[in-house]
Amino acid sequence: MSKRNRSAGQPIDTAKLDRVVAGARRDAEKRLTGYREQSLRIHPWICGRCGREFTRKNLHELTVHHKDHNHDNNPPDGSNWENLCLYCHDNEHQRHVDQVRGYTGLAPKPSQTAKFNPFAGLSDMLEQGKDDKEQK
Repeated sequence: MSKRNRSAGQPIDTAKLDRVVAGARRDAEKRLTGYREQSLRIHPWICGRCGREFTRKNLHELTVHHKDHNHDNNPPDGSNWENLCLYCHDNEHQRHVDQVRGYTGLAPKPSQTAKFNPFAGLSDMLEQGKDDKEQK
């Protein structure tokens, strides 16, 4: 962990922050341009999930997905990439997030379901209420 150079209450050095953000964006764009252009040359302009075809007019909607979710794994043969439309790409990443969190999409096993039933004695309470009213 690096030591903070400013203490609480001091203003943030926005110029430094702007430089860091600009550098990160520049590096990301450089990385993106490299493998995206390679993938578009290697693979057909078709979404690998839904089969939607792309032309130069809508090519900006075709993204490159890293199959192993590691954006630094960019083999020159493109074996870690697949072209996906924006929608399928978002879906693929959400499925990965769900998998990492342990969500399988299946109903929980009976042993994993809740044991408490807040309405367990409701019918008895209603019957008792009727009896109390009849006695009055």
